[in-house]
Amino acid sequence: MTREEKSKVIKELTAELAENSNLYLTDISGLNASTTSALRRACFKANIRLAVVKNTLLEKAMEASDKDFGDLPTTLKGNTSVMYSETGNAPAKVIKAFRKKSDKPFLKGAYIEEAVYLGDDQLDMLVDIKSKEELIGEIIGLLQSPAKNVISALQSSGGKLSGILKTLSQKEG
Repeated sequence: MTREEKSKVIKELTAELAENSNLYLTDISGLNASTTSALRRACFKANIRLAVVKNTLLEKAMEASDKDFGDLPTTLKGNTSVMYSETGNAPAKVIKAFRKKSDKPFLKGAYIEEAVYLGDDQLDMLVDIKSKEELIGEIIGLLQSPAKNVISALQSSGGKLSGILKTLSQKEG
Protein backbone atom coordinates (compact mmCIF):
# COMPACT_ATOMS: atom_id res chain seq x y z
CA MET A 1 0.00 0.00 0.00
CA THR A 2 1.49 3.35 -1.03
CA ARG A 3 1.66 6.38 1.23
CA GLU A 4 -1.12 8.06 -0.83
CA GLU A 5 -3.38 5.02 -0.48
CA LYS A 6 -2.78 4.93 3.28
CA SER A 7 -3.53 8.64 3.53
CA LYS A 8 -6.78 8.13 1.62
CA VAL A 9 -7.82 5.22 3.87
CA ILE A 10 -7.03 7.28 7.00
CA LYS A 11 -9.21 10.15 5.68
CA GLU A 12 -12.06 7.72 4.97
CA LEU A 13 -11.76 6.14 8.42
CA THR A 14 -11.66 9.58 10.06
CA ALA A 15 -14.88 10.50 8.21
CA GLU A 16 -16.48 7.21 9.35
CA LEU A 17 -15.52 7.93 12.95
CA ALA A 18 -16.99 11.43 12.70
CA GLU A 19 -20.28 10.14 11.25
CA ASN A 20 -20.81 7.31 13.74
CA SER A 21 -21.36 7.84 17.45
CA ASN A 22 -21.34 4.09 18.16
CA LEU A 23 -18.55 1.72 17.22
CA TYR A 24 -17.31 -1.61 18.49
CA LEU A 25 -13.81 -2.99 18.00
CA THR A 26 -13.85 -6.77 17.75
CA ASP A 27 -11.57 -9.66 16.89
CA ILE A 28 -13.04 -12.12 14.40
CA SER A 29 -9.77 -13.87 13.55
CA GLY A 30 -10.02 -17.62 13.28
CA LEU A 31 -13.57 -17.63 11.90
CA ASN A 32 -13.90 -19.64 8.72
CA ALA A 33 -15.52 -18.20 5.59
CA SER A 34 -19.03 -19.54 6.24
CA THR A 35 -19.04 -18.36 9.87
CA THR A 36 -17.74 -14.93 8.83
CA SER A 37 -20.51 -14.73 6.20
CA ALA A 38 -23.09 -15.65 8.83
CA LEU A 39 -21.74 -12.88 11.09
CA ARG A 40 -21.90 -10.37 8.24
CA ARG A 41 -25.52 -11.40 7.51
CA ALA A 42 -26.44 -11.01 11.21
CA CYS A 43 -24.83 -7.57 11.23
CA PHE A 44 -26.64 -6.55 8.03
CA LYS A 45 -30.02 -7.62 9.46
CA ALA A 46 -29.33 -5.54 12.60
CA ASN A 47 -28.33 -2.48 10.52
CA ILE A 48 -24.66 -2.78 11.55
CA ARG A 49 -21.76 -2.26 9.18
CA LEU A 50 -18.80 -4.58 9.73
CA ALA A 51 -15.39 -3.63 8.34
CA VAL A 52 -11.95 -5.18 8.80
CA VAL A 53 -9.31 -2.48 9.28
CA LYS A 54 -5.57 -2.14 9.72
CA ASN A 55 -4.74 -1.20 13.31
CA THR A 56 -2.17 1.48 12.46
CA LEU A 57 -4.52 3.20 10.02
CA LEU A 58 -7.43 3.13 12.46
CA GLU A 59 -5.19 4.48 15.23
CA LYS A 60 -4.11 7.38 13.02
CA ALA A 61 -7.74 8.04 12.09
CA MET A 62 -8.66 8.11 15.81
CA GLU A 63 -5.87 10.61 16.46
CA ALA A 64 -7.07 12.78 13.56
CA SER A 65 -10.69 12.63 14.76
CA ASP A 66 -12.35 15.32 16.88
CA LYS A 67 -13.62 12.65 19.28
CA ASP A 68 -11.83 11.54 22.44
CA PHE A 69 -11.41 7.78 22.21
CA GLY A 70 -9.56 7.57 25.53
CA ASP A 71 -7.72 4.26 25.92
CA LEU A 72 -9.55 2.60 23.01
CA PRO A 73 -6.49 2.77 20.69
CA THR A 74 -4.59 0.57 23.17
CA THR A 75 -6.86 -2.34 22.15
CA LEU A 76 -5.64 -2.17 18.54
CA LYS A 77 -3.52 -5.31 18.49
CA GLY A 78 -3.94 -8.37 16.31
CA ASN A 79 -6.92 -8.69 13.98
CA THR A 80 -9.43 -5.82 14.31
CA SER A 81 -12.90 -5.43 12.88
CA VAL A 82 -15.06 -2.37 13.40
CA MET A 83 -18.82 -2.54 13.84
CA TYR A 84 -20.60 0.75 13.10
CA SER A 85 -24.17 1.11 14.35
CA GLU A 86 -26.79 3.80 14.91
CA THR A 87 -28.03 1.94 17.99
CA GLY A 88 -25.60 1.67 20.89
CA ASN A 89 -26.52 -1.83 22.01
CA ALA A 90 -27.20 -3.52 18.63
CA PRO A 91 -23.64 -4.80 18.04
CA ALA A 92 -23.46 -6.15 21.60
CA LYS A 93 -26.70 -8.08 21.03
CA VAL A 94 -25.39 -9.51 17.74
CA ILE A 95 -22.09 -10.51 19.36
CA LYS A 96 -23.85 -12.17 22.30
CA ALA A 97 -26.28 -14.06 20.04
CA PHE A 98 -23.47 -15.12 17.71
CA ARG A 99 -21.39 -16.43 20.60
CA LYS A 100 -23.98 -19.10 21.28
CA LYS A 101 -22.50 -20.92 18.26
CA SER A 102 -18.91 -19.64 18.29
CA ASP A 103 -16.37 -18.19 20.73
CA LYS A 104 -15.87 -15.18 18.45
CA PRO A 105 -16.29 -12.28 17.89
CA PHE A 106 -14.22 -11.17 20.86
CA LEU A 107 -15.01 -7.63 22.07
CA LYS A 108 -11.88 -5.48 22.37
CA GLY A 109 -13.67 -2.25 23.18
CA ALA A 110 -16.51 0.09 22.26
CA TYR A 111 -17.18 3.79 21.86
CA ILE A 112 -20.82 4.64 22.51
CA GLU A 113 -22.10 8.20 22.59
CA GLU A 114 -18.76 9.57 23.87
CA ALA A 115 -18.26 6.79 26.46
CA VAL A 116 -15.41 4.28 26.13
CA TYR A 117 -15.74 0.65 27.21
CA LEU A 118 -12.69 -1.62 27.26
CA GLY A 119 -12.60 -5.41 27.33
CA ASP A 120 -14.80 -8.37 26.57
CA ASP A 121 -16.17 -8.37 30.14
CA GLN A 122 -18.18 -5.23 29.27
CA LEU A 123 -20.40 -7.13 26.78
CA ASP A 124 -23.31 -7.88 29.14
CA MET A 125 -23.42 -4.27 30.29
CA LEU A 126 -23.38 -3.04 26.68
CA VAL A 127 -26.32 -5.31 25.81
CA ASP A 128 -28.36 -3.57 28.53
CA ILE A 129 -27.61 -0.03 27.33
CA LYS A 130 -30.76 1.65 26.11
CA SER A 131 -30.79 3.55 22.85
CA LYS A 132 -31.70 7.23 22.73
CA GLU A 133 -35.09 6.33 21.20
CA GLU A 134 -35.82 3.76 23.94
CA LEU A 135 -34.99 6.31 26.66
CA ILE A 136 -37.18 8.98 25.04
CA GLY A 137 -40.02 6.44 24.76
CA GLU A 138 -39.73 5.55 28.45
CA ILE A 139 -39.71 9.22 29.47
CA ILE A 140 -42.76 9.97 27.33
CA GLY A 141 -44.52 6.96 28.85
CA LEU A 142 -43.70 8.17 32.35
CA LEU A 143 -44.89 11.68 31.55
CA GLN A 144 -48.13 10.43 29.99
CA SER A 145 -48.99 8.17 32.90
CA PRO A 146 -50.06 10.91 35.38
CA ALA A 147 -52.05 12.71 32.69
CA LYS A 148 -53.88 9.49 31.79
CA ASN A 149 -54.70 8.91 35.48
CA VAL A 150 -56.14 12.42 35.84
CA ILE A 151 -58.22 12.08 32.68
CA SER A 152 -59.61 8.69 33.68
CA ALA A 153 -60.39 9.99 37.18
CA LEU A 154 -62.24 12.97 35.71
CA GLN A 155 -64.17 10.75 33.31
CA SER A 156 -65.21 8.30 36.01
CA SER A 157 -66.07 11.14 38.40
CA GLY A 158 -68.09 12.82 35.68
CA GLY A 159 -70.10 9.63 35.21
CA LYS A 160 -70.78 9.42 38.94
CA LEU A 161 -71.75 13.08 39.12
CA SER A 162 -74.18 12.83 36.21
CA GLY A 163 -75.68 9.69 37.80
CA ILE A 164 -76.21 11.53 41.08
CA LEU A 165 -77.76 14.53 39.31
CA LYS A 166 -80.06 12.24 37.31
CA THR A 167 -81.17 10.43 40.49
CA LEU A 168 -81.80 13.74 42.28
CA SER A 169 -83.81 15.14 39.37
CA GLN A 170 -85.97 12.00 39.24
CA LYS A 171 -86.70 12.24 42.99
CA GLU A 172 -87.87 15.83 42.66
CA GLY A 173 -90.15 15.05 39.76
